[in-house]
Amino acid sequence: MAADPSENSQQYWIRNLRLVFTLLFIWAVVSLGMATFWVDALDQFRIGGFKLGFWIAHQGAMMLFVVLIWVYVWAMNRLDRKFDVDEE
Repeated sequence: MAADPSENSQQYWIRNLRLVFTLLFIWAVVSLGMATFWVDALDQFRIGGFKLGFWIAHQGAMMLFVVLIWVYVWAMNRLDRKFDVDEE
């Protein structure tokens, strides 16, 4: 017996939202937390002559954002294949 299409789409949407909120939480912790709240503790270390808090605020958060985009694309492609809604 096949799964109910409405329940299948609801599970797909729930997993999509869970993924989005998880990635946004990671981004917020790194960009806001490390670059704002924990900057004094991180400034004890240096990367390329710059304080680590400064580096994370100006470079690390942007690079993490790009990595999170790639993770989202990869995870959504897997989710699409699992729920048979992929384009292939």
